Amino acid sequence: MASNVIAVYPGTFDPMTLGHEDVVRRAIQLFDRVIVAVAAGHHKKAMFTLQERIEMARTVVAPFPQVEVESFSGLLRDFVVSRGGKAMVRGLRAVTDFDYEFQLAGMNRSLMPDVETVFLTPSDKYQFISSTFVREIAVLGGEVDKFVSPTVQSRLMEKVRSLGRE
Repeated sequence: MASNVIAVYPGTFDPMTLGHEDVVRRAIQLFDRVIVAVAAGHHKKAMFTLQERIEMARTVVAPFPQVEVESFSGLLRDFVVSRGGKAMVRGLRAVTDFDYEFQLAGMNRSLMPDVETVFLTPSDKYQFISSTFVREIAVLGGEVDKFVSPTVQSRLMEKVRSLGRE
């Protein structure tokens, strides 16, 4: 096996959920270094700013010294190649994710033939969690403590209050 293999785990992480955290935990068992790549989110309207998403991700992954958090904009290929990534980690929750992720992996293989896409599934208890659902539940006044870390929950509640949606 190659040593010092770097994997990139890209996403918007708006916000980072316990499912994301579980995928990170699984990835560090396979790779020497994992870079959580927080997308600027040019194609999605994010609730949190890029800086807020980076800060939350860094807090969540702080217990894992082999994990770094960086932001990127533009083509993911450029980011992965510039960081020396040899694998891209993608989380799969359900079969509905697979079609999109399979197409994305094919496109990424075309753009980065030397980078493998690795699909990881979170623990059963996290497979239904999505950032979209978490944001929606929080905005509607529901409990999200089962879906995000305490730090993220605090930031989420603060954001909902600041938007006047609570």
